[in-house]
Amino acid sequence: MNEYKWIDQFIEKTKDKWTNISDYVWANPETRFEEFKSSSFLIEALEKEGFTVKKNAANIETAFIGEFGSGKPVIGFLGEYDALAGLSQKEGISFEEPIIKNGNGHGCGHNLLGTGALAAATALKEYVTAHDIPCTIRFYGCPGEEGGSGKTFMAREGVFDDVDVALTWHPGAISYAMGASSLANIQVYFQFKGKTSHAAASPHLGRSALDAVELMNIGVNYLREHIIDQARVHYAITNSGGISPNVVQGYAEVLYLVRAPHMTQVQEIFERVKKIAHGACLMTETEVEIVIDKACSNYIPNDVISEVMSDTIAEFGLPSYTEKELQFAGNIQSTLSTEDMRTAFRELTGSSISRNKPLADGVKPYIKGVGILPGSTDVGDVSWITPTAQCHFTTCAIGTPFHTWQVVAQGKTSYAHKGMLQVAKVLSMTALKLLQKPELIAEAKAELAQTIGEDGYICPIPADVYPSAIGK
Repeated sequence: MNEYKWIDQFIEKTKDKWTNISDYVWANPETRFEEFKSSSFLIEALEKEGFTVKKNAANIETAFIGEFGSGKPVIGFLGEYDALAGLSQKEGISFEEPIIKNGNGHGCGHNLLGTGALAAATALKEYVTAHDIPCTIRFYGCPGEEGGSGKTFMAREGVFDDVDVALTWHPGAISYAMGASSLANIQVYFQFKGKTSHAAASPHLGRSALDAVELMNIGVNYLREHIIDQARVHYAITNSGGISPNVVQGYAEVLYLVRAPHMTQVQEIFERVKKIAHGACLMTETEVEIVIDKACSNYIPNDVISEVMSDTIAEFGLPSYTEKELQFAGNIQSTLSTEDMRTAFRELTGSSISRNKPLADGVKPYIKGVGILPGSTDVGDVSWITPTAQCHFTTCAIGTPFHTWQVVAQGKTSYAHKGMLQVAKVLSMTALKLLQKPELIAEAKAELAQTIGEDGYICPIPADVYPSAIGK
């Protein structure tokens, strides 16, 4: 029996186990650094599969590392399992209906992501055991990817330093190995302090922190014209100073997220944003405390192992879909806007994927240096430390935007499960190919060393900043 058939049969034989784990995580959506149920469930699954688990990895309660084997090379699989706030949604319906009003939901498919990576690590463990192949296999339980940069905190503590290759994936509409970089970012609280007063009787005695927030936001809006095109600056007012309009707001807070292709560019823009905040203080006679929440580096695709991954995706191909699955995916598409679909069709350029089917019927080829993705991922920090490859794999209808109720509604569908199982085969087979040809790992390391240069990786999160849950 060849390796492909062996891995395929193992995943198919154990598929109920993986779908049950994924569905459990979907049903218990927890936001950044509060993934206690999900992490515990995944740890228990790892231990049942014979992995030795280190809990509280990098001093983060919901981070963990499962390990099997010993010696070199060390193959790391990256798993995520955090959800998003405000995206609670019932499964298997094509209209918006939350389970819990303003509750959490897996709007980026991390229930599938973590489980698929776990299945891949287990399949590889079973194969190397059966065929006496020396290596160390690790599954990294990485919390807080959504707005928390959990991997960046873990990278700061050195947990990836001895990894030879890291592999991961992300749910999506199209299947392909990522050849693009991502945006680096920094997320920062601006906490303004003024002076409360009666807004009618003595407004002249008050100093409005909310005015400072609003003036800062206006100033940053003007800044946007004068930064590079690829940069993004987002904000959310996290504390408006209370709900009483007859009180001058003495405290207000705004959370900023600054993105750019490289961390040096992010830092330059951040310095300009800080000047605007201080300007708002001068105008309102308030004070501001600037508190860094998190940051992450840009993703560096490793061409050597990404090409191996891309070939493996093509070799396994996509699952087949039933008429019922295609019908539901079509129902989801009917909820999307024309702009959503137009954007999705642009992503199909250069592929043979049909525009007339709701679920992708082909894969995109790997393209080196294809550009910069508009989003960010803390996988970027891992990619600066060890050769890293990441793929997207079909788990939802073409056009489905991330961070939406439509993603959550599809998170337990049979076609989402099929995509998760298929990518588990891809990840485990990619790792096996690298074990069989160690010269590829050496080439991948040489490529990374040349890309990052002599300075190497510098963690963008200061040593005195620690992971925290949303709003804490």
